[in-house]
Formats: sequence, structure tokens, C-alpha cells
Amino acid sequence: MSISSTPDHVLRRLVQLYGGLALYGASSALLIRSGLGLEPWNVLHEGLAERTGLSIGVVLTLVGAAVLLLWIPLRQRPGLGTVSNVLVIGAAMDATLAVVPDAHGLAVRISLMAAGIVLNGAATGLYIAARFGPGPRDGLMTGLNRRTGWSIRSVRTVVEITVVVTGFLLGGTVGVGTLLYAVSIGPLAQVFLRVFAVPTASDGSTVVATGQPRGAILRR
Repeated sequence: MSISSTPDHVLRRLVQLYGGLALYGASSALLIRSGLGLEPWNVLHEGLAERTGLSIGVVLTLVGAAVLLLWIPLRQRPGLGTVSNVLVIGAAMDATLAVVPDAHGLAVRISLMAAGIVLNGAATGLYIAARFGPGPRDGLMTGLNRRTGWSIRSVRTVVEITVVVTGFLLGGTVGVGTLLYAVSIGPLAQVFLRVFAVPTASDGSTVVATGQPRGAILRR
């Protein structure tokens, strides 16, 4: 029996999946508290939260579920990680916002922004390396890439510009943190993919470190 089918191996992957998703939500909450700019999709989520009165975590969950429905015509197949992404990140974000107060002072805000970006990269590496399937938004990118023939970079650029502009118009926060996140999350996630790569064979070798898992998009 290969190591990839042992209970310990599956347990490690599950711990990475749910730990990564929880950390993703918590790190996004730190970016919110910094007030210096959010990730592209969270600009939209925050704008919708401002307009609806719902918490940003609830909005994130609802938008994730709506995006997941778009997988049907794109013939994408969700995995455990896909569904868990929808359910866990928003809850973790709201829980973190409940205990982390608004930041006062530029030094504190910058520290929260930096911590949020780095921890978000670690979270991305954790849950993608677990190989339980991409999140709904990344799956949307791969589905559009396959159906339209556009490059993943082009698809992501168009979609994320659209969600940032829409979110900003709705009241979402765009700032230096948004720009820093855009240029750093890809390299950070790639580093953490290597750190958290899960052995896939009895010799302990890993495959995540040498490339992107199927369906994962790190290019931001």
C-alpha cells in the first residue's frame, strides 16, 4: 500500500485543508482590520456587505456558492476542498473579525497588512497542497480558460479587475494592500506549496513543489 492511501496520510491532508482554509479566512480578516486594501474578491465581498448589511463572511459564503453554480455549464467537478472552501473561509473570517479590533496607528495597520498577506500565502499553500480540489473562484478561472481558449492570466486579469472595480463602486476598500497582495501572493503561495508539499509515494517524494496542482491557479 502506498503512503498516499494510508489513514495518516489522509489525516495530514485533511488537517492541511481545514487549517489552510481557516488561516485563509483569518488572514483576510487581518487585511480588513488594516484598512489598507483587500484582496480582489474581498473588495467585492466588502462592497456587497456594505450594501446588504450582511457580514462579509456571510457574503463571501454566498458569493462562493453562486460562483460554484457557474461550474455547471463550465463542466467543472468540485472536490471536498471546493465545498469546504465555500463553508469554512467566511466563518473563519467573521470569527477573527469578532476578536480582532480595528487598528489604530499606521505602524499597527502596516503590520496587520503584512501579516495578512504573508499568512494568506501560507494558507494558500496549505490548502492547495492538500489536493482536495480548487476553490470555487479558481475553478471558475480554469473553466473559463478551457471554454474560451483565453490564457489563465488573461481570464484572471479580466475577472479580478471586474470584481475590484465593482467592489470599489459598492464601497469596498482598495489601497496599497490590494496592490501588494496582487504582486506578492503568487510567489508567496509557490514558496509555501513547497514547504507544505504532501508526500505522494512510499519513498516520500513530493510533486506539489515542482508545479501547480491540477486546477489550482497561483497567478494573481
